[in-house]
Amino acid sequence: MIKEMTEYFTGEKQESLLFIAVALMAMGVAAWLWANGHRLRFMAVPLVVVALMQLVVGATVYLRTESQVQGLITQSQSAPAQFKQDELRRMQTVMKNFDIYKTIEMVLLVLGVCLIGFLHRWDVAAGMGAGLVLQAGFTLALDLFAQARGQDYMLALKELVT
Repeated sequence: MIKEMTEYFTGEKQESLLFIAVALMAMGVAAWLWANGHRLRFMAVPLVVVALMQLVVGATVYLRTESQVQGLITQSQSAPAQFKQDELRRMQTVMKNFDIYKTIEMVLLVLGVCLIGFLHRWDVAAGMGAGLVLQAGFTLALDLFAQARGQDYMLALKELVT
């Protein structure tokens, strides 16, 4: 079980660093677009808004993971039945949240595509649409990977004999 837990949380920590890196890059691109008065400078709005969320989520996951894993390892060794029950409950919540996140990301992705497709002649709409497509698409892709990792971890938890 320790192996599966470590793999799951290592993936979470790695993905959190990717979230942070992309957020910083998005903010840099947004600043460049805005400072240069680029035609699509309004792309900066969704780039920055989503980047702030990515920074918060990425930093939170990265900073809490080590202590969370240590606590779970300790609990799994001292009270395996309680560990299994608590961790399954927590992971069920995490997995339900992924469904909510994916729905929001898909709505933002479709909204971005619609802005580009139907209102591309207006720079504000085209820029906002492009920013939404980039950020929602990226975040959705990472959440799909995270959800798959979570499913693998939940399966290992369910198979755990206590």
